[in-house]
Amino acid sequence: MIDYGQFCPIAKASEVIGERWTLLILRELLMGATRYSDLQRTLGHISPTVLVKRLKSLEEYGLLVRTKIPGQRRHEYRLTAAGKDLKSVVVGLGEWGMRWARGQMSDDELDVQLLMVHICRTLRTKHLPDGQTVIKFHFPDLDEFGTWWIVVTAGEVDLCIDAPSDEPDVRFSSDLRTMTEVFMGDLALKDARKSGRLKLKGQTGLLRNVGSWLGLSIFAGVKAGAPETA
Repeated sequence: MIDYGQFCPIAKASEVIGERWTLLILRELLMGATRYSDLQRTLGHISPTVLVKRLKSLEEYGLLVRTKIPGQRRHEYRLTAAGKDLKSVVVGLGEWGMRWARGQMSDDELDVQLLMVHICRTLRTKHLPDGQTVIKFHFPDLDEFGTWWIVVTAGEVDLCIDAPSDEPDVRFSSDLRTMTEVFMGDLALKDARKSGRLKLKGQTGLLRNVGSWLGLSIFAGVKAGAPETA
């Protein structure tokens, strides 16, 4: 546990959220994750021991509560008012990171599970037709987890790695880097399609307004800062 031994509120806040992985756990909880399996999916490099330890620490500090799911043996994690109050802090840190700390993405930073979960969370379902819409994503450069489906039914979004019974209404095909760059705002959707790096097939009506329902990262509009010169 971090202990700076200072009365400064920045030091005290850092003692609570400064441990490795803590801010990323908070990011996921703020974006809607509620279950241990949700966190494991988007924090692929964290060990189960560390994840349990960090969740317990956040609970002890009063940032979240752990409640049993009725009729099940599993639990859910819900942010308290103190936890929710960190949203502006986490978003502000993300904006700073986009502006000053994020350069070219290396291959080991590309994470298809994180990408697909975040695409689901940012999908603008109100711009999709009523009823059910099935969206398929295919990443031919991946040997594992290369195909995903998003099924939207009455505003509810489900992410699947097993093919649903219904045929896709829209098909995305690209390498993982291209789709990540599109989601993060590094590459415009129209430019990705024009260059052939991203191929789209499906219903004409959905393809014409794909930019209205395919959400991007909340940091997509943050431009990199210009380095100062002497």
